[in-house]
Amino acid sequence: MCRIAGIITTGGGNPILLKKHVQAMCTALRHGGPDDEGVFCSADGQVCLGHRRLSIIDLSSAGHQPMSNSHPEPVEGWLWISFNGEIYNYLEIKQELLALGADFRTHTDTEVILKAYEQWGEASFGRLSGMFAFALSDLRQQKTYLVRDPSGIKPLYFSDINGILTFASEVKAFKQSGSPFSEDENWKIFLLAFGHIPEPYTTLRNVRMLQKGHYLVRKHYTGASTTVAYKVFRYKPAITNEQEALEMIRQSMHTSLKRQLIADAPLGVFLSGGIDSSLLTLLANEYQGKNLNTLSVNLQETDFSEKRYQDLVTERAAGQHHEYYFRYQDFVRNFQQILSSMDQPSTDGINSWFVSKCAHENGLKAVLSGIGADELYGGYPSFRRISGIQALRKAPKKIFKLAEKSSNIKWRRAYYLSYEHPVGEYLFLRGFYSPGTISMLLDADQREVDRVLSSLPVHRELDSLHAGNRASWMEINYYMQDQLLKDTDYMSMSHGLEVRVPFLDDAVIETAMAISPELKYQKGLGKILLINAFKELLPEAIWNRNKMGFTFPFQEWMRRFDPIANPEHYRNPTARKLIERFGKDQLHWSAAYALYHLEHAA
Repeated sequence: MCRIAGIITTGGGNPILLKKHVQAMCTALRHGGPDDEGVFCSADGQVCLGHRRLSIIDLSSAGHQPMSNSHPEPVEGWLWISFNGEIYNYLEIKQELLALGADFRTHTDTEVILKAYEQWGEASFGRLSGMFAFALSDLRQQKTYLVRDPSGIKPLYFSDINGILTFASEVKAFKQSGSPFSEDENWKIFLLAFGHIPEPYTTLRNVRMLQKGHYLVRKHYTGASTTVAYKVFRYKPAITNEQEALEMIRQSMHTSLKRQLIADAPLGVFLSGGIDSSLLTLLANEYQGKNLNTLSVNLQETDFSEKRYQDLVTERAAGQHHEYYFRYQDFVRNFQQILSSMDQPSTDGINSWFVSKCAHENGLKAVLSGIGADELYGGYPSFRRISGIQALRKAPKKIFKLAEKSSNIKWRRAYYLSYEHPVGEYLFLRGFYSPGTISMLLDADQREVDRVLSSLPVHRELDSLHAGNRASWMEINYYMQDQLLKDTDYMSMSHGLEVRVPFLDDAVIETAMAISPELKYQKGLGKILLINAFKELLPEAIWNRNKMGFTFPFQEWMRRFDPIANPEHYRNPTARKLIERFGKDQLHWSAAYALYHLEHAA
């Protein structure tokens, strides 16, 4: 798990200057790769790849990157890679390549990617299972590939303008690339509507996220770039028998855990006490036993503590458990550091920053997280509400547009149901502010707000999906993809920590998407199949209770925190009124936090 950056030029450039810029980009990403740094520039100045390393597999210097197919001999190879992530099936691929005559000089998964490309070319990308983003330069073919994993776990941003392809793991690195990048003002609209910036957009104009399950291929001399889908998960309901579904769920989870527990560095599990983290802990315990580390964050505010549920799990696990307690003072003391760790503005991620900090201080380099279970198996209220929303959308659009006149901020979101774009359903369910409120906060034309929010790519697959799978698609591609995964990535990497997500393993996703929605979302019961598959393993008190979610008492903390809660800090009159409502507990903390981001960025 690392950070990558690089610049590809058309027709060649100055290698010394290129190296200087890429080194500056890598320095901006040092927090995500504290163990090592490397930069490779081709002699013709067309390719410059940079790397910051966090050592997880093969901790030796043999894992140094960028890596070439001549590694570690002092000869410039024709194939170079800068790789961020983990390939969980690299041992299987390695055995296949050895049988075909390949030879290996390291024990890394990075070298397996190189050898796989040598053997199968572009087709090799679809053979990889894991979380990854990498740049691979083929100097013989005069091509560079940018490749992102099918689950979209690892980020990969790029800009392709004026004959220069620039890429990096974080947006903040682009400011160090030597090219001018200006602000994309639309990010403020997105933040106020979503609480985050949805893919592919960023705070910088012309800097976009590479779509998951795709690779971009750049021809060095012509500067032509093409984006190709190599692996995209689809809903293909085929499993209608419940016993078959339960067995497939068990098999896929065990396959995932066996893959994702491979590491040469200390590894643990984030244990919140909920169903997902408890299940991961108990499954990992079957493979790791006393070598397993678990980590829990608790609060002195007893209403928010899940310690009693955590204890039920740790009593059944053989490994070492670590607990940390946080208070309001910890939030205040670390707030500015949390902000600086954010790569893109977001109303989430603070809790991830704290738990990652604890894991790092405890010597862990990799942890397992339960992200993905709710989205795949129906753990959110949206799964129960989506059918009603689709029925509502049959009403005349003018009725929803009247919602902007409501005094209730939440009801104003019904305006989004007037959109033809399916994102309207998501924003009605999970959105923050309505277009009318956003236009007042930004002193903008509401028609422009509507235009920007309707500019998101439309995925026609949604039109044919069952209501439950429609909700699942939205939770995966808007909430999880654009907020949970991005926030978890940069908050964990700011502490030099890798977060693995077993529920997003290829086997688990493919299984969940193959189960019929009627079976998967029975009677509106959240994650009922996942629970039934592991009822004998999970304590009943864990699964037979209301969903709480991993959160801190932010409503109380932020109302006490003057930089956010003081209306006098806000210049826009609408923002001041909203913060006054926040002080009266009439506005959710995340909506207030979005306003703070706007004021902070101004």
